[in-house]
Amino acid sequence: MKYRKLGNSGIDVSVIGHGTWQMGNDFFGDRDEAEAIKSIHASLDAGINLIDTSPGYGLNYESEITVGKAIKDRRSSVVLSTKLGVLRTFGAYIKCLNPLVMRKELEISLKNLQTDYIDVYHIHWPEYNNSLEDALQTMVDFKNEGKIRSIAVSNFSVDEIKLAVDTANISAVQPPLSLLDRSSVDNGVLPYCAKNNLGVLSYGSLSGGILAGKGLNDSYTVKNNEKRGLFYDYYNEPMLSKCRDLMEYLNQIAINRNVPVSYVSINWVLSQSGVTCALIGSTTTEKAEQNAKAANFELNSDELEGINAEFLRIMG
Repeated sequence: MKYRKLGNSGIDVSVIGHGTWQMGNDFFGDRDEAEAIKSIHASLDAGINLIDTSPGYGLNYESEITVGKAIKDRRSSVVLSTKLGVLRTFGAYIKCLNPLVMRKELEISLKNLQTDYIDVYHIHWPEYNNSLEDALQTMVDFKNEGKIRSIAVSNFSVDEIKLAVDTANISAVQPPLSLLDRSSVDNGVLPYCAKNNLGVLSYGSLSGGILAGKGLNDSYTVKNNEKRGLFYDYYNEPMLSKCRDLMEYLNQIAINRNVPVSYVSINWVLSQSGVTCALIGSTTTEKAEQNAKAANFELNSDELEGINAEFLRIMG
């Protein structure tokens, strides 16, 4: 496993992080909790140390609770990342950065995760009914109290990140980034982080699994607890056909290099300037072990140039 410094936090994190949105049991299909716990253990055994979760992953904190069970006997070897600011109310996602609510969220997360501190604590999304400055100062209070080690933000614009740096001396940012979603490059977030020594934990690195080949051979249907197509438009036409064309190119690279196609997609993310860690979700031991091995694979410059050219040709 390879490790990189997470901004100014003094924390070393694995370049592959174990994402746990799938463990919420309400968006990426049904999951078996015992197997999900085994998948986290498999990641830790393979050298992954960053486990990322959120109270918003699941109607009743299912993801955080599962992570808490998985790491309770291995806490010292885990860089634990979670978030606040998104509440689940009657099934809806409600953004709230009221300082009183934030403190209650922290207490609940500490209980769910069976720990007395969080290594990387994110504001999940900005919201504008409450003062963002006050929310950031509340995060500083949490750090001064020893309840969190470092402050991070997720889904912030460049201007909001600048405010977070000035107000809370944040260590990291969690933006979306994948071969199919380059918005954090185009909007300046990734370049700003690279220039200003901010760690980057990219999410959606496999675009909901489609860049690992999921859903490409069969028609995709939103049903029951399988709803990723509501968040990732790649599972819907006309994007689905374009993704299939791009995957043919990525698959050929994978075949030539004798690796799973997910390694090609993951390494494209890790090759982007400023990226510290690519978050990859897994709820099975097999996938966790496979994802960890992607850290040892590197695309060469010709392959990266070819992928970018093919992306432009297909996606326009």
